[in-house]
Amino acid sequence: MSTGSKWAGWRRIAACLTLGLLLAGCSGKNAYNRDYDKLPKGTYTGKSYTVKRGDTLYYIAWITDSEVSDLARINKIRPPYSLEVGQKLRLSGSAPTKTAATRRKTSSSSAAIAKQTPPPGAARCWRWPTSGRIVQAYSNSDGGNKGIDIAGKRGQPIYASAKGKVVYVGNQLRGYGNLIMIKHGEDFITAYAHNDTTLVRNGQDVKTGQKIGTMGSTGTDSVFLHFQIRYHATALDPQRYLPPQGSSPSC
Repeated sequence: MSTGSKWAGWRRIAACLTLGLLLAGCSGKNAYNRDYDKLPKGTYTGKSYTVKRGDTLYYIAWITDSEVSDLARINKIRPPYSLEVGQKLRLSGSAPTKTAATRRKTSSSSAAIAKQTPPPGAARCWRWPTSGRIVQAYSNSDGGNKGIDIAGKRGQPIYASAKGKVVYVGNQLRGYGNLIMIKHGEDFITAYAHNDTTLVRNGQDVKTGQKIGTMGSTGTDSVFLHFQIRYHATALDPQRYLPPQGSSPSC
C-alpha cells in the first residue's frame, strides 16, 4: 500500500476522531457508506448544502472540499455532530485571499503544535499495546506515519494501552484490516490496526492491559500492529508517551 493511500485512509480515521465519537460513516451503523476513493472531492460548489438521508458532516466536507471543523464552527454544530434531513448548512464561501490563506495556514499550524502538548500527567501513563521491534516510527511530515508500526508474530496478544471505552471495531477502512479504536476520557483516543482477531465490541469498557485482539496482517502484507495515540484528534508520537518496553506505566 502506498504512503499516499495510507495517509488518505488515516485522514478518514482522523475525521472520525475529530468528531469526538462515531460518525455514521465511521461506525458502520450507516447503511449509506461511501467509497471515498471513488468519490471526486470538491464536486459541490454551492454556497449552502441541504442535508440528505445518509449524509455525515465528513461526507459533506469531502464533496464541498471543506474542513469538518470549519463546517461545525460556521453552523454551530456541537459534538457528536448529528445532522437532520433537510437541515441547511452554510459553507465556507469563496476562497480566501493569498494573505488570508497564509495567515490561516500559519494559525492552523500553531494550533496543531499546541494540540500536541497534552497535560503533563499524560506522559508515560500508557502501556505498550504489544511487544516487538518498531519497524516504522512516527513522522509529523505530510503523508508521514501518524503512529508506530510494531512487528511481531501472528496471534500475538494486543492490549488496551489505557482504560477507556471502545468506540470502533470494524474493517470498513480499506487497507487497515481489523481496526479497534478506544476513547480515553474526553481527550485521547488510541487506534490499533491490522488485527488478526478482535476480542472487544463497540461500547465496551476496557481496562489498562486488557487483551483486545491479536496481531495479524489484515489489510497489509506483513504481520505488525499499527498503533496511534491521538490528543484532541491530533496524532502524537507514541514513543514520547510510552514507558520503555517491558516496564510498567509510571503513573
